[in-house]
Amino acid sequence: MSHSSHSSPLAPDLIARFAAIVGKANCIFDPEQLRTYECDALTSFRARPGLVVLPGSAAEVVDVVRLARDAGLPIVPRGAGTGLSGGALPHPAGILLGLSRMRRILAIDFDNQWMRVEPGVVNLEISKRLASHGYYYAPDPSSQQVCTIGGNVAENSGGAHCLKYGFTTNHVLGAKVVLADGNVVELGGPVLDPLGYDLRGALVGSEGTLGVVVEVVLRILRKPEATRTFFATFPSTDEAGAAVSLIIAAGIVPAAIEMMDRLAIVAIKAATGVDWPDVGAALLMDVDGTIAEVEHTAAEATRFAKQAGALEVRLPRDAAERETMWRGRKSAFAAMGRISPNYVVQDGVIPRSEIAPVLREIERLASDAGLRIANVFHAGDGNLHPLVLYDAAVPGQEELAERTAGEILKVCVRTGGSITGEHGVGADKAPYMADMFSDADLATMNMVRCAFDPESRMNPGKVFPTPRLCGDRPGKYVPHATETAGLAGRG
Repeated sequence: MSHSSHSSPLAPDLIARFAAIVGKANCIFDPEQLRTYECDALTSFRARPGLVVLPGSAAEVVDVVRLARDAGLPIVPRGAGTGLSGGALPHPAGILLGLSRMRRILAIDFDNQWMRVEPGVVNLEISKRLASHGYYYAPDPSSQQVCTIGGNVAENSGGAHCLKYGFTTNHVLGAKVVLADGNVVELGGPVLDPLGYDLRGALVGSEGTLGVVVEVVLRILRKPEATRTFFATFPSTDEAGAAVSLIIAAGIVPAAIEMMDRLAIVAIKAATGVDWPDVGAALLMDVDGTIAEVEHTAAEATRFAKQAGALEVRLPRDAAERETMWRGRKSAFAAMGRISPNYVVQDGVIPRSEIAPVLREIERLASDAGLRIANVFHAGDGNLHPLVLYDAAVPGQEELAERTAGEILKVCVRTGGSITGEHGVGADKAPYMADMFSDADLATMNMVRCAFDPESRMNPGKVFPTPRLCGDRPGKYVPHATETAGLAGRG
């Protein structure tokens, strides 16, 4: 999927016009520098962009999009490049629109609990900025130290605490968006329930296919009075899964409840030095709220964990130890580098009641493929993150790992789940959309995209399993006679 070239496929005079908008330093066309932008965090998908443009303001985004429209060029918006589904995979003959320079916090309204930010603001920086006032921003992806709000909006990012507080879509009140024709629209605003169609709901999670987000209005929350954390170890994922079911069935809604299997624990220990024992599985759980509430729910959750067969339940001695526990969990993906040269991370969802049988099926798939699979996931909402470990130096292993990861997604769908919980569809999961949705479903989704982008120029080739143009009729694609004769092709 790699694209190599000695120079940009765009004409020099056109490149000069983009440079005139954003400045020469922010217009990248040197082949070696373009390599930086060939992929997001899913490095097995690569394509060299035709041109990288880094605007510094909403006005510059408008001018770039209008020039791209006039030139008939596709546009791929990009945040920090931390996505894990190939959502920011460039178009070889298009514009990669990087929004990392747009990182201003524009307004904060503590009385009404909202703030307005540009898309390049880093997720964790928001909570740091709000901390002294007793507020924070709830969605906390594992990459929150580097991922940006624009990318979070595109992918509807979640994180460990989405069980209680919801995903990005639950915290976006409004957005300013530059459409494919260069027009600017405002969807929603600084209110919880604006009038009219919920177009902000359509925008969040649309993976850059509807437009370029240039401002976001976010909901901010008061910090809870207290948080209690526990770390419980188990002989296997069966007992850990049973503990999750008991806790949730009792009506307890943890702020977060994360599970790691033995292989994940081995990697995390190697990478971070946490003093976790060698066990079959572990749960890391937060409960928050008023002091009386958290003391009660933490005690109940501990009781259920022991009832399910916990070997040990640890409570952090202080805030520093709690932070260490969570740093261990959030470093899980990166930690795989300590035990494997390469890995593919997947992101499927299953009903909580299916955790144990699905993990056994994943173990069978690993055995059949002769590969190791580590499991880290948001156990409370059944969001799995299986990490298929492989060695790219061994011929055929990368393709085998990717096929095995795809089989895991099919298992998720068969058990009543989904092919993605928070990483998005992008280029990686597009082939599996048809396992979950009918032709009519996909055609309806495409109609929404076409309402925003009739020429399908925004992030083309993502989400949909086959190229879909806005003139396509719903249902299976039937080639036109000119295509059959070799006189024409689809974009």
